[in-house]
Amino acid sequence: MLFALLLGIALNFLSSRERPRAGIEFASRHVLRIGVALLGLRITFGQIADLGWQPLALVGISVTVTIGLSMVVARAMGFQSLFGLLTGGATAICGVSAALALAAALPNHPGKERATLFTVIGVSVLSTFAMIAYPVIVQALQLSPQEGGVFLGATIHDVAQVVGAGYGLSRETGDTATVVKLMRIAMLLPVIVCAAMIARARSGAELGERPSFLPWFAVAFIGLVVVNSVGFVPVPVQNAGGEISRWCLIIAIAAIGMKTELRRLIEVGFKPIALMVGETVFLAVLVLVLMRWVS
Repeated sequence: MLFALLLGIALNFLSSRERPRAGIEFASRHVLRIGVALLGLRITFGQIADLGWQPLALVGISVTVTIGLSMVVARAMGFQSLFGLLTGGATAICGVSAALALAAALPNHPGKERATLFTVIGVSVLSTFAMIAYPVIVQALQLSPQEGGVFLGATIHDVAQVVGAGYGLSRETGDTATVVKLMRIAMLLPVIVCAAMIARARSGAELGERPSFLPWFAVAFIGLVVVNSVGFVPVPVQNAGGEISRWCLIIAIAAIGMKTELRRLIEVGFKPIALMVGETVFLAVLVLVLMRWVS
């Protein structure tokens, strides 16, 4: 994702030319939505049920509180609350994938691509840092393999880093971390619906036009989760869908990079960085507290 983003930024000059502009726009919007929809092939309701109600409650509370607080803090720092929804959603749910999915559901505005790019870069860097630092925290606190898996799965942003950190400790930790992470990905649907509702309300008030209440890619996402849960999707198709989803998101983030000038990205300043670091630290502390409360 990060390499695709950097490559896209390096080819930013193409977005000013008429011939490639339509393709870049198509990749940054429609290919992005296809990739998000196909994420549904990675989740089944059985995977969620296997861990019991405690991790599910922990994930639900941590995601809701983190996103809600992020929107409030973003507003207090002088940003739009939607920026807090974008960064908070990326931090609380599934990193780059969540950032791209939420960006697809949010209304268009002049700073949208820059905010999305900043969020993608920030969440990628913080997720890599967490992959290295959080296993140390697990060992320092002497958490059991299952507790360690719950902590890693509920706090690290991207799936790849969750897998790396979890299986770096033990197989049981890795298995638990992966399933908890899938629970967080499942939270993407209700958050997308909330984002669409906010976009619908604001567009109606400001532009006189309202986007769809429930974006088609959100409907496709939950539909694929249901179909996958009842066993209608063969494993090779699941694997192929996951690969197609990954490549769609890579193509989309490269296209978004092509639409944004690096100079404008650097102008974001210190406050957005502080916001994302604060969200990451808050999520880790909140999950540790909730683990004691729901155990």
